[in-house]
Amino acid sequence: MSIGEVTVHSAMRKKRGPKSALLGLILGFVGGFFVANFRLIVPLGRTPKNDTCGYPGSQRVFQGLPIKINSMDPMDIVHLSKDDNVNNSATNLVFVGVMTAQKYLDSRAKAVFETWGSELPGKIAFFSSETSTVPDNCPDLPLVALPYVDDSYPPQKKSFLMLQYMWQHFGDKFEWFLRADDDVYVRTDRLEKLLRSVDSKLPRYIGQAGRGNSEEFGLLSLEYDENFCMGGPGVVVSRETLRRVVPHIRYCLKNLYTTHEDVELGRCVQKYAGIPCTWSYEQMQSILYHNSSGDQAFTGNLKRKEVHRAITLHPVKSPPYMYRLHNYMRGLRIRELQHLKVQLHRDIRSMMTELRINPDAIQEYELAKNFSLFPQKSGTADYLGDNQVLGVSAGLRAFRPKKASEVIPWDFISRSEYSLLDSNPRRRIHNDVKEGLEDITREVMASINACSRQRGRVVEERSILYGYRRVDAYGADTVLDLLLVYRKYRGRKVTLPVRRHVYVHQHFTGLEIREVLDGVEVIPEAGEAQEEQKSLQSVLRNSFLGLKFNTYQNVDPIKSKVIHFLLPLSGRFEIFRRFVKVYEQICLVPSENTELLIILFAHRIENTMNETISLVNDVKNKYPGAKIDLITSHRNFSRAVALEIGVSKCKDDDLLFFIDVDIVFTNSALHRIRLNTVYMKQLYFPIVFSQFDPKVVYDDAKRRDSYVISNYNGYWREYGFGIASLYKRDFRFIGGFDLSIRGWGKEDVDLFEKAVRSNLTTFRAPDKHLIHVFHDVDCDPNLSGSQLMMCEGSRADTYAGTDQLANIIYGHPEYLRYAKTLKSRITTPAA
Repeated sequence: MSIGEVTVHSAMRKKRGPKSALLGLILGFVGGFFVANFRLIVPLGRTPKNDTCGYPGSQRVFQGLPIKINSMDPMDIVHLSKDDNVNNSATNLVFVGVMTAQKYLDSRAKAVFETWGSELPGKIAFFSSETSTVPDNCPDLPLVALPYVDDSYPPQKKSFLMLQYMWQHFGDKFEWFLRADDDVYVRTDRLEKLLRSVDSKLPRYIGQAGRGNSEEFGLLSLEYDENFCMGGPGVVVSRETLRRVVPHIRYCLKNLYTTHEDVELGRCVQKYAGIPCTWSYEQMQSILYHNSSGDQAFTGNLKRKEVHRAITLHPVKSPPYMYRLHNYMRGLRIRELQHLKVQLHRDIRSMMTELRINPDAIQEYELAKNFSLFPQKSGTADYLGDNQVLGVSAGLRAFRPKKASEVIPWDFISRSEYSLLDSNPRRRIHNDVKEGLEDITREVMASINACSRQRGRVVEERSILYGYRRVDAYGADTVLDLLLVYRKYRGRKVTLPVRRHVYVHQHFTGLEIREVLDGVEVIPEAGEAQEEQKSLQSVLRNSFLGLKFNTYQNVDPIKSKVIHFLLPLSGRFEIFRRFVKVYEQICLVPSENTELLIILFAHRIENTMNETISLVNDVKNKYPGAKIDLITSHRNFSRAVALEIGVSKCKDDDLLFFIDVDIVFTNSALHRIRLNTVYMKQLYFPIVFSQFDPKVVYDDAKRRDSYVISNYNGYWREYGFGIASLYKRDFRFIGGFDLSIRGWGKEDVDLFEKAVRSNLTTFRAPDKHLIHVFHDVDCDPNLSGSQLMMCEGSRADTYAGTDQLANIIYGHPEYLRYAKTLKSRITTPAA
């Protein structure tokens, strides 16, 4: 019999006198009252001696099956000391009861406990059915298996008994109590700020007010002045509210009007605590936010004002998205702390200026004898940062150029972006710039509307009309012209369009370095032996950063990785001679852990196969310990087929590096290959720098300017994917090359697309130590349409930069006349 049920049994009775009937009526009423409420009293009160329910290690029989009752003390479940009380507000501010079910304990409940549940200024417990047990994948989960409660829906009984449990065991130890679902995310820092601003000694019933949707309106037995707090985004009650309501929970359960648990809770609070849910609908709707997208809620972009200003977010149905949301919120918290750090540095610099202390002496300044203002020096873990950089006051004039060449021009932003520093002065606004502008406008609007409730007005953003942006040594400066709408809703209502200029300086917060080994962050332990430490020095010694560190006797886990060079080759003997010279200088002389496998195809015109073989043998004789192999083939050359032959000769755990004979490299490139290629996790497709035609750039085919990186002599090959680093096992996993592709190109694009579609991470970044030396591109007219177009596009890209081509055209007006004549011939009807 569940609470609230009434069962009538008919029976034949003898006719008795009025006194006997009256006595029987009284005894029956008393007995029925006791039986009807026995199930409510026993689980939460003291268990009788003749009943084993609730005793340590006890069992009871339910439908013929023995079921073990949770025997832990409530204080032990939530790890609460008996000495803790409501006055310890630092750790006993709020108690959170999460309603869940057995099937969600190892997924949703675990995600809640491991994210925001572990950061509460209080305690948390998960309430489920009486047969529930702690999941194996989360043995520390504070689970309360409510006796006589199942996981059926609607969960009125679970909700009310959860509140009674919280009051009975923790009512004198916490100021506030939060009723939550297992699919809600709570920003604990903001929850604490809200609760500390409200008096918990008064009856409070805080949540997102509701009266039912359009279909339920008028069917929930609510009076015109009654409402309820919707359960999904969370409901907060003060201890005074619980004190008033809990004694009447039995009555509220016996008198249910609807199947909605939150509606019935609201009715019970209204009746016995005398308070409705907070009526500030717009305010509570924003801070206790419910997304109506269902299972798709919070699976997309999280950079939204609703997410940033909310205290609770509901619903988060999938545990991975709960972890993702928590990680995003921690990132916001890190950003807030970094901003606070910059503000403190500015305060220090400002005070030092008032004390007339030279800013250059701040880092070494002593507050007292042997007591430095900045005790930790650069390079230590507790270093507070460089005050000369972080302490500069906010403003668009933080960076002051000393000569004309140091002046940084502004980029203009409208529907497009205009830049003097780019060879293409007008271009589309890139996604990173759009995202930055959205961040700025969101923060600016939040600042403008911070006191909107007190002032009775709100300002809404409409669009960015235009703006300017630049990046200097201290940070990013932005000037925006915003179109806004001003709405006054208190007093005389006014709606006006307004324009405002916004000046924003985003300060850099200093350089942070994190050591990662094969995708896992390395955190040295305090007191660890030097030879066992995988410190930043051991990983980056003699690296491209130019840092000089002491060398240890232990094996470097990065440098010990063997790179297997796979070089497809057909003809081009002189270019191959240059490649061998670079390989000898970078890999063989310093004894790098590398191996070279050359897959040599016969060339249809150039007969240099014997010279190539002879050169390889000479190098092997010069370096007997070098691992250099050569495979020859007389088939028609195909880069995909050549690399497939090379891959087949390697082992599954070999680190492969696909390279072309036109590439020159340094040992820094080898270091990044080892760092950025992670077995069964990450593939590395570096963006190489490709040189322009030196005959056009320098008027000299032999001039290279020692491989200088600049917009004048080359470009970053963003759409080239032929240079790649990956393990053989991962190469097979993503599908390998399409061997049906013949001739020039396309095989690398196909491999890259397979990598992106796989569940492995594809990492791309420019590498200034991988340079594609210019060579003439000969496009075979027999190539397929897409291959021929790609080949011709590559040839056009390597001709020269946009500014050089423009200067050539401006210097030769006949080129423009010829182009106009050709265009007119093509577009005329006669043509």
